[in-house]
Amino acid sequence: MTRLVMIRHGPTAWTDEKRLQGHTDTHLSDEGREIVSRWQVPPPFDQFHWVCSPLHRAIETAVLLGAKDPEIEPRLKEMNYGNWEGSRLDDLRTTLGAVMAENEARGLDFHPEGGEKPRDVQGRLMLWLLEVARRGRPTVAVSHHGVLRALYSLATGWSMVGPPPEKFQLGAMHCFHVADNGQVSVERINISIAP
Repeated sequence: MTRLVMIRHGPTAWTDEKRLQGHTDTHLSDEGREIVSRWQVPPPFDQFHWVCSPLHRAIETAVLLGAKDPEIEPRLKEMNYGNWEGSRLDDLRTTLGAVMAENEARGLDFHPEGGEKPRDVQGRLMLWLLEVARRGRPTVAVSHHGVLRALYSLATGWSMVGPPPEKFQLGAMHCFHVADNGQVSVERINISIAP
């Protein structure tokens, strides 16, 4: 069994505006950098192997948290929202109406126009989890909200219809166990690293 700690990147301008970021390579905002610089990962987690998404907002977060040379892992990239990137979810709900409601009711098969489904994100995560299990090194991964949701769904069986049973807090660690076969389970969600 290998411990895996997930941390969502700090705030960007689009985070504050509630825009879908997806694969758009946004950076932390000045305020986001200040917020993350106050976060503190406690021992022994600071000694774990660090990996992060290739997107700048995740890399910046990892470095600010003390990762000297985090491994870049493309499979930790945020879910691709395709043509919806830069849009606000509430605006899409208003504009698309019943079509959007039907799409969201698909849960794991929710499909942004030109993007990927949460089920697709799970597919790339499962391959990565097998590697985490094979290495057997306790790991901290700095990633994204959509990736965290997909991982939580794998761990709990949540269908991704409606809100998750637990809301993922910003400025928190989310701890999982990865079994030798790559299956993931929840250890504890929302361990605060914010002051």
